[in-house]
Amino acid sequence: MSELVTGEAVALELRPAKLPSRALAVLIDLIVAVLVYIAVVIGLVAATSSLDDAAQAALSVAAFLLVLVGGPIAVETLSHGRSLGKLAFGLRVVRDDGGPVRFRHALVRGGVGMIEILMTFGVVACIASLVSERGRRLGDVFAGTLVVRERIPVGRAGVAPPPPPGLAGRFAELDLSGVPDGLWLAVRQYLTRMHQLQPQVSLSMASRLAADVAARTGAAVPPDLQAQPAAFLAAVVHERQSRQTRQQPRYGSGGEQTVAPVSPPAVAPVTQEAPEHSEKAPERPQSRSTGFAPPA
Repeated sequence: MSELVTGEAVALELRPAKLPSRALAVLIDLIVAVLVYIAVVIGLVAATSSLDDAAQAALSVAAFLLVLVGGPIAVETLSHGRSLGKLAFGLRVVRDDGGPVRFRHALVRGGVGMIEILMTFGVVACIASLVSERGRRLGDVFAGTLVVRERIPVGRAGVAPPPPPGLAGRFAELDLSGVPDGLWLAVRQYLTRMHQLQPQVSLSMASRLAADVAARTGAAVPPDLQAQPAAFLAAVVHERQSRQTRQQPRYGSGGEQTVAPVSPPAVAPVTQEAPEHSEKAPERPQSRSTGFAPPA
């Protein structure tokens, strides 16, 4: 796994995606887009049969741009860099600094991709990806993005330092569901390497990551932590890890809730009684282990 060095000299252990996985992901996306385009064209032909040929041609071009160009841009923006093909192969588009992509990144990638993928049948994109050390095509170069493998072995990830004692559990009510995995990865990598950076560079990087996390959670950074964004990030990551730890013991590997086996109570062995005493046995105290009634 190669390291990706950001502009702030932060080394992120991201695994750039290679050409085969990227090509298969693009192929899946193209198949889905073409099927949607065919369905849209059939619907337009049936709905605009009364129009002339020029109007139908204009609608076909508009449908082509909307589905094959605008569709991938919208999906990549809304899913934070994950299309259907990338989801199938565990890939994600991230910024050069490891953060999540936004609309402008997806727009540049989609605009350049129309030329290097659609118009040249992917030849230009394959050549650029083979020449690039990190497998980037021209759209990634102009947009400042990188396609990485999101499924990274857990053992290779660094351990984030714990937050200050006063911040543990402070963000228990914070909604962390909107923070994408790419941003979590960038925060964790920063926390494991923040002591290797210069103070001003570390503060700038932490402030930007804290602003991104706050925007995803919908809650601003507390005023007392605005001067200490690294402490805010450590507390939020600690809260996320604590929630994952609390959820893991409740479920087994198959997803079903595990219940500790309860051993049955120990029962003393009872000797079989004689037939003549079988009717009177329930009325006598069972204080003897043999089960026979005492003699009269």
